[in-house]
Amino acid sequence: MRKGSFVSALLFGLALTLLFTWFSVFFGLHGAAGDVRRILCYVRVPRTLGALLSGAALGASGYLMQEALHNTLASPSVMGVNAGAGLFALLAALLFPAVTAARFVLAFLGALLSIALVLLIAKRAGYSRSVIVLSGVAVSALMGAAVNGLVTFFPHVVADRQAFTLGGFAGLQYDGLFFSAVFILPGLLTGALLGGGIDLFALGDEVAQGLGLSVTRHRLLTMVTATVLAAAAVCIGGLIGFLGLIVPNVLRRFFSGRMSARQMFTLSGLYGSALLVAADFLARRLFYPYELPVGLLLSLLGAPFFIWMLMHRKRGI
Repeated sequence: MRKGSFVSALLFGLALTLLFTWFSVFFGLHGAAGDVRRILCYVRVPRTLGALLSGAALGASGYLMQEALHNTLASPSVMGVNAGAGLFALLAALLFPAVTAARFVLAFLGALLSIALVLLIAKRAGYSRSVIVLSGVAVSALMGAAVNGLVTFFPHVVADRQAFTLGGFAGLQYDGLFFSAVFILPGLLTGALLGGGIDLFALGDEVAQGLGLSVTRHRLLTMVTATVLAAAAVCIGGLIGFLGLIVPNVLRRFFSGRMSARQMFTLSGLYGSALLVAADFLARRLFYPYELPVGLLLSLLGAPFFIWMLMHRKRGI
């Protein structure tokens, strides 16, 4: 009963947020009906759809990474995946400005390169949960520095530097949403199908292998799926951080041991969408007519949450 109430609250809250978004168009503008319709169709709708897709991808990606690595501190932003995807997306905009698909392909390659570097460094330094996180922070800083350097020397590759580096959905177009959906929707379906094997990860690799699961292959598929989702989210909204860390860990506080991996994965996507849509709405309305980057709000929420988790783990709770 509690589980159903929790999900109902999510859906109601998400619907309410979307209604506020639509009402803000009609009651916040006094122009002609045609102007309102254009703003609704070409500004509000793609922006909201972008937040929905990005939120679902980042929330689900964070859950998959944490389960695959057995590390609740893992997430696309902490592991350097977001920064790597962002760097290669900018390279695609510089080298292939007229090819939209190139941005998504190179973003995926950049995300894969980042996670490969993290795992390689962690392996050489002594594979442990803390070493993985520290390796991710190092790779993220390296890729982030490259992003800033690229934008500094080639400012024309991105229309709004602040919106990309902090995350935002202003100026989002339908063609970008289409290409993102091509990656995100199959990625979400694949992640759900991997849920049965992810449940076996908790039993240990040897037990899971004895039950017929190819642990190495399943973990690799899980990480690749998480990487695809994160890369596609970066292509939509830029370098949005911490969402993939916050959502799965908050859900575990409520549902740990009472839900299957498939159910947790689904809720991570749903709550990721709800959180990002709500954050985008607040970013537009808190200091109206000025707009904050949505990633800034999530960083203000996510950084203290990350610190709290580190302290929480230190106490061994």
